[in-house]
Amino acid sequence: MDLRELRVFVEVVKRDGFSAATQVLHATQSTVSKAIKQLEDEVGVALLERAGRRVRPTAAGERVFRRAVAMLAERDGLQEDLADLGGLKRGRLRLGLARLGGSLFAGRVAEFHAAHPGIELELVEHGSLQLERALREGALDLAMCLLPVAGDLAWEPVHDDPLLALLPGGHALAGRSAVALAELAESPFILFEQGFALNPQILAACQRSGFAPRVAAHSGQAELIKALVAAGLGVAFLPRLVCGGLPDTVSCVPLTDEGLRWRIALAWPREVRLSPAARAYLELLGGRDTMGGNPQPA
Repeated sequence: MDLRELRVFVEVVKRDGFSAATQVLHATQSTVSKAIKQLEDEVGVALLERAGRRVRPTAAGERVFRRAVAMLAERDGLQEDLADLGGLKRGRLRLGLARLGGSLFAGRVAEFHAAHPGIELELVEHGSLQLERALREGALDLAMCLLPVAGDLAWEPVHDDPLLALLPGGHALAGRSAVALAELAESPFILFEQGFALNPQILAACQRSGFAPRVAAHSGQAELIKALVAAGLGVAFLPRLVCGGLPDTVSCVPLTDEGLRWRIALAWPREVRLSPAARAYLELLGGRDTMGGNPQPA
């Protein structure tokens, strides 16, 4: 008995019709109809009967449906067991890293490679919003994302840092022990480029403070942002982790606004079973739930 025909039959029953099943199976209606006919010819009885525009299983069809669901589940379980058995000897881990602070993962990536040299590591760098989209599209297994993430993603907390204000040396507030975002309302801002989740966070904080910033430039490179501030173009905001190596003409000042933090997590699609390589990486990271849970931040 062909498992592909059984899967078609299961989807037709679950979706109450051929049209809905074709969308799930990515097949034409003629292909679905042919698979059902071949299955009925093989078992020798009718499995479906029409009820208006919908179909429902016959008594024989109900029995085949129950057995087919169990057989397909066994097939899936066997594939997962085989992947677990051989997955860490060969395979690939697709890891998305934010261009801002991706070095957070350098040590763990090296450690993972030393433990599993047969796993090919594909490292992709983008902004957090682009990485979230790549996760949903199935282009990545795990990705570094800025919290909060949408509810369809599970995550493991990695790092929590305050945002610091970078001010040109000649700025009136340079050298202060702390500064409120509202005090920078008249200064031009250097923000991140499209795809960085920090932008909406900064803009929302500005709105709460009662102003819309005047944006002088956008960049996705921390070193360029530092150089632009040093040149006097405007003020910028970076996590404490990446504020090292500042030019002498740049003043780094803590913000009093409590909501401006860089909270980083490693995320994955909640409803997707992770590959053995992805699960092993999460275990190395200290992950507590690799099957789509939603752990709380430490």
